[in-house]
Amino acid sequence: MQSQQALILKIADRIQQTREDLIADLVEVTRAQITALDHDAASRSLLEASITENIVTAINFLRQEIDADLLEAPTAALAYARVLAQRDVPLSALIRAYRIGHARFLDRAFTLLDDLPADDQVPFVVELVRRSGRFIDQICEQVGRTYERERDRWVASQSGVRQQWVNELLAGGPVDHSAAERALRYPLDAPHVACTLWPAGPMTSFDMVTAVDDIRAHAVSVLKARAALVVPTDEHEARLWLALPTPADDRLEQLTPPQGSPLHAAIGQPGTGLTGFRTSARQAARVKEILATRLGSANEKQAGPSRPQWVRYAQVAPVALMATDLAAVRDFVTATLGDLGRTSTRSGVLRETLQTFLTHHRSHAAAAQTMNLHRNSIQYRVQQATALLPGGAHDLDDDFNVRTALLAAHWLGNAVLH
Repeated sequence: MQSQQALILKIADRIQQTREDLIADLVEVTRAQITALDHDAASRSLLEASITENIVTAINFLRQEIDADLLEAPTAALAYARVLAQRDVPLSALIRAYRIGHARFLDRAFTLLDDLPADDQVPFVVELVRRSGRFIDQICEQVGRTYERERDRWVASQSGVRQQWVNELLAGGPVDHSAAERALRYPLDAPHVACTLWPAGPMTSFDMVTAVDDIRAHAVSVLKARAALVVPTDEHEARLWLALPTPADDRLEQLTPPQGSPLHAAIGQPGTGLTGFRTSARQAARVKEILATRLGSANEKQAGPSRPQWVRYAQVAPVALMATDLAAVRDFVTATLGDLGRTSTRSGVLRETLQTFLTHHRSHAAAAQTMNLHRNSIQYRVQQATALLPGGAHDLDDDFNVRTALLAAHWLGNAVLH
């Protein structure tokens, strides 16, 4: 009969061999079962980093027979706890994620029991449950303390108080308008436009505050806004609301990045009153999701900071309605564009040309002027692009699907291409 530690070591080594599959499974299950943790692309990335470091730490804990009292929670796990505290996500959601992770880890380990001698199986199960339970208790205690400290600090700060009020406004329940307006110093009955701001490259939290304030002043000047409300979501993201002079302000198209701006901006549509306050914020969040998908596409990542992009909801509205199911959008783009939907540079050039051509009512001259090319070049590219469509020129007889697929490919990039 083997020693308990020898058995634990053997199973830990086998789990290590399939570690990446276990991590991917945990990320998927956690997002599916705990919707409070399935936010934007940035928070999902932090979730994956936390799960990855926790699994690595757990395997090392089992293999090296570390004293549980000496365990230290991984850096990514503590960072994720702080972000959740800043975003008003309940601690119970985070602790539940750890319990799910514990259960899935044991499930994976128990599938390997058949390879052990019968006399070793019961002692192994008892020891594994005992040690893994101590691991989870110790890590949960540390991330819980980190969450509570950050929550107290965040709520005590002025920005935290503003975020508390904004969270109540966005939640959709009854709100004391007068008290909210006094606390926020912002008119809730005005026409609003909401923006989500985040860094285009590495940035300290201090520089982030400065950059957001610069954009607030710039946006107020461009839109002639009556008031502005800035509420940090976390250390590297902020929401900005602007009270407009009229409900349908035609100056919104003039809201472009100021010179040297280091921030991306996702901009919602103007809306009036509390409903407009909420709707514009939801639209800005959807635009950010689309931009995050586009910027995160494999072949579109850059070594340094990316160029700041400011995108309005009106520019991506059809894609925003589709992008909640990327797999379905990918299937649609593939079926509609055929070989034109490939990730090659040449296909990208042809898609851009065909999209410009169709947007300008099939005018070669207008497309040439827009793209600063000769009319013959446009005509040649359009012919090449059309030839790559599954049905060739016949697909343009009714071009709605083609234009929609081109729009999705433009904004979602490699995530929907093949």
